This record gives sequence, structure tokens and C-alpha cells, in this order.
Amino acid sequence: MSGPVPRARLDTREQWPPVVSVAPYLLLAILTAITVAEKRSSGGLTVDLVLCGLAALWMLCMVTLRPAWRESPPAMAVFFTVLMAIMTVLVVRDPWWGFFAPAGYLYAFRLILWPWRLLGVAVVAALAGTAQASAIGKTTLLGFVVYLAVVAANILPMCGFAWFARRSRERNDQREQALREAREANRRLEASLAENAGLHERLVAQAREAGIMDERQRMAREIHDTLAQGLTGIITQLQAAEQAEDDTADWRRHVTAATRLARESLTEARRSVHALRPEPLETARLSEALTGVAGRWSALHGLAVEVTTTGTARPMEREVEVALLRTAQEALANVARHARATRVGVTLSYMENEVALDVRDDGCGFDPAKMTGERTETGGGFGLVAMRQRIEGLSGTLQVESEPGAGTGVSACVPAAPAEVSA
Repeated sequence: MSGPVPRARLDTREQWPPVVSVAPYLLLAILTAITVAEKRSSGGLTVDLVLCGLAALWMLCMVTLRPAWRESPPAMAVFFTVLMAIMTVLVVRDPWWGFFAPAGYLYAFRLILWPWRLLGVAVVAALAGTAQASAIGKTTLLGFVVYLAVVAANILPMCGFAWFARRSRERNDQREQALREAREANRRLEASLAENAGLHERLVAQAREAGIMDERQRMAREIHDTLAQGLTGIITQLQAAEQAEDDTADWRRHVTAATRLARESLTEARRSVHALRPEPLETARLSEALTGVAGRWSALHGLAVEVTTTGTARPMEREVEVALLRTAQEALANVARHARATRVGVTLSYMENEVALDVRDDGCGFDPAKMTGERTETGGGFGLVAMRQRIEGLSGTLQVESEPGAGTGVSACVPAAPAEVSA
């Protein structure tokens, strides 16, 4: 048998029902009236009235006027014991006091802790059974057996009801506890998801900032390698021309060199501006833009490029399309500068959640293990390292497969979230 359960887990959760406050007094009043009507012409009425008054005063002082005492198991044990003693005397004197049993059951279920509740219910049921068997003679064995049977017929069902009520309450407590734990788990999960979402946003923002910084560094290197050096050469040639005013041939040579350097620097400036804003993507999809880039590259270098698109072409986010287009342009530029290839192929593959770009050639190849810093054996400037940074900035991957004499393959793969369609 389990030990007593703390009071707060049993009854204090519920309000004190009005029926528990009113029913005992109502039953007491009705039974008192019956007692007065039955014993008005006979003796002993005074004792009954004193007992009835004592029962009413006891319930009033211990329970009705002292709500806080209901939470005290010792106080309620004393209250119930005294009330049952008064009821015992009344039942022995007048059997109709067995009808006071419902009040006893209410107090037993509400005020007595488990497992003592079973004892309280059994006492009330025994008094009710005694009242019901008052007309049975108990001096004979048969009469006593019948009396015990009547008492047992009251005790067993009521104790069984108390047991099942207790089990039902425990199951309800367990369900409520499980619901509380589930709600707390959901709350913690929501807080964790919110925290993860905030962390993800910060990581994305940091990745974008890092990508912007990488792009700025790349442009700074390009400007330093081309425009700055060209402007420095122009200044040097013009200064030399100033010093050669008396020598017309030397003066003209320096001015011509400065003019040539200025034209070359202008070409580099236009190329840099074009690299910042991929014009092919302004009027065409990525697959069409790649075809255009490959066509212009072929016309410039006299080497055909085979462009293949697999899967269903669809608009991608601008950052994805720009990254893949720039990767293709840089890979083709590396082929032109270093590969000495006879065949070049570009493949754009649309998959369910990713889009991949492959640029391959049959040129001289190189050893990827010898790549160092931001300049590699395949070229300087932008380079494979810069391509990798651009792709990984979009949570993608860049793989380079090559070996001397066996050609080169550059494969870029990025998550392909579809572009948002403006309303």
C-alpha cells in the first residue's frame, strides 16, 4: 500500500464544493426533525437533541468556520473520529441515523488522506450497514451472519469505489504532469528554435559580410595589378618626356608609351567594371548567360566550348547565378592562360536542391597540391582560392581535379533556393 500523498496533490486543487458545506447540515436537520417527531411522546429526546447539537457545532467549528484546518491531516483526523463517535451513538439509539452516512462519506473522501481514507469509508459503511440491519436479531448465529453480510455489502462497494477513485486521481495526476512536462519541453524547444534561428541569421550575415570583404580584397588586388601599375607607368613616361624636351624622338617615344599604357589601363578599367556587374544575367537566365560567355570566349581564343545544360532550368537567387557565372569566367580564363587545351566543356546541372557547374579541359593540367596562398600554378589574381571563397560563401563546395598531362576539371555546387517572384 502506498504512503500518504501530500495534501496539496489531492484536494486543494479544487474548490470546496457547496454540496460538502450544505449537505451535512441539511441531513442533520432532516434527521433531527424525524427524531423529534418520533420521540416527542417518549423519553430520551433530550439526549438525541444534545448529540445533534454537538454534531452541528463540531462540524461548524472544525470545518465550516476553519477552512485552513481542512489542510491539516491531524486536525481532520480528530474531526472525523469525533463525528463518527457521535454518529455511532445516534445510530445505536435510532436506526434512521444511518441516513447520515452520505455526510460521512463526503468528509471521508474530502478530508482524510490515503490510505486512511479506506478506514474512514469502512467505518461509515459499517455504521450504515448496522442501521440497515437493526431489525435483524443478532443473538443467533444466522442473524449475526446476516448482519455481517449486510455490513459487508456496504463496506466492500464503498471501499472499492474509494480505491478506483484513488487510481483515477493518480492517472489524472500523471496525465497532468505529462502535459506540464510536454508544455515545458515545447517551450524549451521553441526557445531553442528561436535561438537557433537568430544564430543562423547572424551566421548568414557574417558569411555575407565575409563574402563582401573577400570581393573587395579581390578588386583591390586587381586594381593594384592593373590600373595602379598602369597609372604609375603613365606618370613615369610623362615625367621622362618632360626631361626629353630637347630630344624630339625620345620625347615622342615616351609620349607614345604613355598613350599605350593609358589605353591598356582603360581596357582594364572597363573589364573590372564589367566584372562587377555581370551584364549577361540582366537579360538572360544563367544557362543562356553561360552560352553567351562561352561564345565570346571561343571567338576570342579560337577554341570551341561545348555548353550542356541538364535538368529543368529555373531562376535562382542572384547571388547564386553571379557566383556560378564568375566561376565559369575565371575557369575559362585559366584555360586560356595556362591549359593549352584542344577541347573545353561547360556543364550546368539543375538538381532538386542544388545547382552544379563543371568546367573541364584536356590541357596540360597541374598539381593541385602545389597551390599556395592566393596565387596558384594555374594563374594569379582571382585564382582558384578566390573562386573557392566565393562558392563557400554561399554554403557551397568547389572541387578541383587535375594532374599534369591529364587536363583539369573545376566543379562548383551550391544550394539552389528558387528566386522570389515579385508581386
